[in-house]
Amino acid sequence: MICLNGDLGSGKTTFARGFLAALGVGDEVPSPTFNLLLTYDTARGPVWHFDLYRLTAPDEVYELGIEDGFAVAICLIEWPDRLGPLLPADRLDLTLSFAAEVGADARHATLCAHGTAIDRFAELWP
Repeated sequence: MICLNGDLGSGKTTFARGFLAALGVGDEVPSPTFNLLLTYDTARGPVWHFDLYRLTAPDEVYELGIEDGFAVAICLIEWPDRLGPLLPADRLDLTLSFAAEVGADARHATLCAHGTAIDRFAELWP
């Protein structure tokens, strides 16, 4: 589970496109803003790409089958704050922010592992 945080235009969908391309998805990867969920089959398993921006209440995610996604897929979740108390404890948060001091297209990226994700990524942070 990778939760993508950041302001509008900070690069959440761009990151998701790059992530999916790295997994071999050659098709166009549109923003799921209007669909809320797009799914992809990859050699590493299914990827469910959620964009929760338009949700007004956390329980609306049940209509998307989010529990199934959590159980069977790599999940990329834009606007994970919309999950409220349903936000899984085991996750990797990626927060993107504008880095205007570096350049107009530059971003800062911050990773933070939670729960069992800490162990999975521990070797990345010696």
